Amino acid sequence: MPPQATNSSGSGHALVLEDVCAGYQQIAVVRDLKLEVHPGEVVAMLGPNGAGKTTTLETIAGLNRPISGQVKLSGEEIGGVPAHNLAKRGLALVPEGRALFPGLTVREHLRLAGGRSGPREGELLEMLPELEKCLYRKAGLLSGGEQQMLAIGRALVTRPRLLLVDEMSLGLAPVIVERLLPILRRVADEFGTSVLFVEQHVALALEISDRAYVLSHGRIALEGAAAQLRERRELLAASYLGEAAVA
Repeated sequence: MPPQATNSSGSGHALVLEDVCAGYQQIAVVRDLKLEVHPGEVVAMLGPNGAGKTTTLETIAGLNRPISGQVKLSGEEIGGVPAHNLAKRGLALVPEGRALFPGLTVREHLRLAGGRSGPREGELLEMLPELEKCLYRKAGLLSGGEQQMLAIGRALVTRPRLLLVDEMSLGLAPVIVERLLPILRRVADEFGTSVLFVEQHVALALEISDRAYVLSHGRIALEGAAAQLRERRELLAASYLGEAAVA
């Protein structure tokens, strides 16, 4: 069981969203979101394409200013705080496109992102062993799976308190996804990092998560413990079709 909040301010949580509406040019894509992530917890954000998952992550990460509502990181209001300032506060985002520099090597990516408080290179390579053989290879020459490992590794060298991951499995073969997604569980268990991730591979996402939220048409259609949601397949499927009532 994840620890419970100590008070309603969100200080006992890694992340709290309270009645958040967010979108682009003041046009709401997501509405009235209430979401929380406890310290050291892995939480999946599921739902069909266009449900507002990426918009939610971008708003948390400071790439979009919320239209209304509050976004709190360790009890502090961060809505509208620029992304580079949030990085200094311990928030890291792995975006959907990975955002790597094709001409830089794996080691150069890690050293550019790394800080004194981050994990040692050996510790990081133990978690992401496939990077060791390509430390001096340019990112543009890596396979899709290797690129995703590098994107995760680059985020982890900052030793974030909160890790946001958008579509880790995008464009990857299922066998690669089965190797990559469990890394997020290890990140939480071994580094104590809180993880919120967006994923289309529902069954595997629920296997590694503590809890999950399902978004549909910009609102939370379903939420609960991952183990419970795995047993409610019909309701989960209905929420993807926009037919489930908010749980």
